[in-house]
Amino acid sequence: MISVLIPVYNYNVSELVSVVHKQLIISDVPFEILCYDDCSNDIKFQKDNNIINTFSHSEYHILQKNIGRSAIRNKLAKDAKYDWCLFLDADVMPKNDHFIAFYLQSITAHSQIIYGGILYQDQTVSPSQMLRWTYGREREALSAEVRYSNTYLSFLTLNFLIHKDVFNIVQFNEFIPNLRHEDTLFSYDLKTSNIKIEHIDNTVYHLGLEDSKTFLKKSLEAVEAIDLFVKQGLLPAHYTRITKLYSQIENSPISKLLSFIYRKYNRIFKRNLLGKNPSLLIFDLYRLSYYCTINSKQ
Repeated sequence: MISVLIPVYNYNVSELVSVVHKQLIISDVPFEILCYDDCSNDIKFQKDNNIINTFSHSEYHILQKNIGRSAIRNKLAKDAKYDWCLFLDADVMPKNDHFIAFYLQSITAHSQIIYGGILYQDQTVSPSQMLRWTYGREREALSAEVRYSNTYLSFLTLNFLIHKDVFNIVQFNEFIPNLRHEDTLFSYDLKTSNIKIEHIDNTVYHLGLEDSKTFLKKSLEAVEAIDLFVKQGLLPAHYTRITKLYSQIENSPISKLLSFIYRKYNRIFKRNLLGKNPSLLIFDLYRLSYYCTINSKQ
């Protein structure tokens, strides 16, 4: 009845698989767990994950070449043998022992996609991870009620149940650069295809926190990706907050001012964002001013 699909890259997923496997056994439903490793470059993780092949109805498979975040999700869905596919990122962990049971209970005759949500642990992380932890808790760890107010943009691809038939309508776009925001593009394609997303409180903890330098670098890559999607007509400018803001100021002096602010003050911004008390207001300004800067050069 359910295929659990976990894309893997340089991460030990054996504990996650063990936890989910136990819950699936208790649920007493037909299942499989497919873990596809996108050609990790660290052999240690591959060796650690080999234990997954000893679990019943479970497979850890290493791809011969890296195909990227979109393609590996599509491949997992294509290879899944059950109608319901539960996608989990490698660096998550279910909050409770009823995670699988609650997803199964939430399925109705009309369900297409069910998103369970994400949490971040309460204890303060190390200063080097503070930006990712702060952003996650404030912007991503939202209740189902809050997520429903912005159904599609609140959808993240790290913990969701999807009917396999949906992939006959919408897939992850494999032709975009492997930067970021493939989940944003997927959510927009779901919206335009009238695929219904249900939001429930069936959360996982996000454990694999990046350090602030890495997260900041990826955030700028995400800005470049979203800009590319708009320019290629894959996303309308009004879909995301940052592209909507930019479209409103694009032809005004504000855009030039923000571009100047980025060039002059980005080091000061980074000092705050890489520190112990990062400001999300500065984080938003940093990304928007960078968006203005990359467009001012074109």
